[in-house]
Amino acid sequence: MLTHYLQNAIKDIENLIEQTEKDIADIKVAKHVNVFERAKIKEDLLRSFEHKKSLLDNELMKMLKESGQKSLEELLEPEQKQLLAYMKTKLSELKTCNKQYARYVVTVSQFYNVLLDSIFPREMDGYTASNHKPASLLKVRA
Repeated sequence: MLTHYLQNAIKDIENLIEQTEKDIADIKVAKHVNVFERAKIKEDLLRSFEHKKSLLDNELMKMLKESGQKSLEELLEPEQKQLLAYMKTKLSELKTCNKQYARYVVTVSQFYNVLLDSIFPREMDGYTASNHKPASLLKVRA
């Protein structure tokens, strides 16, 4: 059962990496709608991974309790050890991918904030920015 949980958790991680890489590619060409559409998919994958990780943790704890004094290293089969190592590698890859994605998100966000501030300037109140002032070029007169 442990092997099954590990394989499925790894599939979720690989799918998350794939979706994040698609997001990065779409951000680069300003296809932000695609990124927003994938957000739900990624949330579902994350929930699925968290559930499988919880099952995995429970299975490992059960094995440790049943074994008595044996260590986890002694209890795991070689295939399970390899899968755990592979899962760790994939999690590291996902972390790197998410960092790259975050850089793009922050850059795009800053661009839009600067653009908004140039169209609708804000008054600064110390270190905090207050609401935008109405822009004179956008006033409508009846």
